[in-house]
Amino acid sequence: MLTFIGLGLYDEKDITLKGLEAIRDADVVYAEFYTSPLGGKTVEKMEEVYGKRVSILERGDIEEKAEEWFLKLAKSKKVVLLSGGDAMIATTHVDLRLRAIDMGIETRIIHAPSISSAVAGLCGFQSYKFGKSATVAPPYKGGISEVPYDTIIANKERGLHTLLYLDISMHINEALKLLEMVEGKRKGEVLKKSVIVGIARAGSDKPVVKADYLDALKSYEFGELPHVLVVPGELHFMEKEALVKIAQAPEAI
Repeated sequence: MLTFIGLGLYDEKDITLKGLEAIRDADVVYAEFYTSPLGGKTVEKMEEVYGKRVSILERGDIEEKAEEWFLKLAKSKKVVLLSGGDAMIATTHVDLRLRAIDMGIETRIIHAPSISSAVAGLCGFQSYKFGKSATVAPPYKGGISEVPYDTIIANKERGLHTLLYLDISMHINEALKLLEMVEGKRKGEVLKKSVIVGIARAGSDKPVVKADYLDALKSYEFGELPHVLVVPGELHFMEKEALVKIAQAPEAI
């Protein structure tokens, strides 16, 4: 059997009891952190709490070599794959599960909290008012992806909020500068006129949730990773109140 287990939002204690039981019952435990950052976790802490050795897999181990050894092992042993957040948020895991099914391997999913479900509560937003998400990535060969900006525009036209995932090594101020460059190229003012919410270390004892306009938010110090952004759509009066009280947004919003 191959069991996919989500580790939750931040540290090694965010795992569910069901996930912990599955780890302790496994023959082999692997983890990957290229689809979601470690956050407050370390391999040493995980091994101490879970009572199992945890081996780290690289991207190529899963996407290119899985059939050669990883999935082959799951045909005869109980294999666990750990990942940050929820177990099936990344398409990489869906692809791996489908390959396992093709090989006749039984699969199981044990879910856990992820930023996609937690973000509404952190901001005080209505969960059903989120539209499509997007990822802000570093420039590639000198080019900046305009997909996140297009996603914000499309969601705003429908009054919906946008959750922007950031590359695992990216800080909020870096992401805002990239988005601002795209807006400058488009000669737009959507971001310039928007209150934006930055969130750091969701799931920790002291997450940072700060809302402000673009120019002010760019210089705010959010501290250690991981970071995400939310660009609000049409705000309900209670959502406005939440941003002021929870995220210290300007009262004029």
